[in-house]
Amino acid sequence: MRASDKIEKLFIQKILKGEFAPGTQIPSERELATAFKVGRPVIREVLQRLERDGWLTIRHNQRATVNDYWKEGNLMTIAHILNEEDSIPNEFIIHLLELRKNLSPSYVKGAVLHKPMAVISLLKESENVADNPVSFAEYDWHLQRGLAAAAPNPIYLLILNSFGDLYLKLATYYFTEASYRNASKSYYMKLMEAVLEKDGDKAEQLVHSMMEQSIKMWQEQTAVK
Repeated sequence: MRASDKIEKLFIQKILKGEFAPGTQIPSERELATAFKVGRPVIREVLQRLERDGWLTIRHNQRATVNDYWKEGNLMTIAHILNEEDSIPNEFIIHLLELRKNLSPSYVKGAVLHKPMAVISLLKESENVADNPVSFAEYDWHLQRGLAAAAPNPIYLLILNSFGDLYLKLATYYFTEASYRNASKSYYMKLMEAVLEKDGDKAEQLVHSMMEQSIKMWQEQTAVK
């Protein structure tokens, strides 16, 4: 990894952990160059990248200011956060689950109406999933990608693909609870019924309800720690 990449990664970690708070100024280029034992051009490159991706605001002849990434960030900000698994705030994960709750019903409905046989085939695979967290996580990710791919709008799959590694990690943790695996089995069966009936509205409502339930389960699970 290049020095600039290492420094950029460290900056993002510090922002996510609150060590660099929104609205505060970071050290000068000269101070940073001395601290990291690199030339100022390397520091300047890092700061410009961080500004481009929504983390900092740079003004002429002033120290860079840390942004509130919730308000000033962009798609690249999300990409960076997803690469910092150990630093991701639980608040961010809840927001992702909320986003999933809003997106999933739409692409599942589209898949049911557009390619019902493909959806049936995907759900049929759930019958052979081993009863352990890793297998359930891998199957659920496979199912979500398959459903998004079967929907007529290809943007859903592009968005979903961004969250692969994090999805698998969180889903594996989520499915450590046997009751959650059982809840998903029941959900898969009910979704299969909706697909066989070719009822897109029923599928949409079912998915929305399950996503809400998943958020509550996640909050209960993470509140224990």
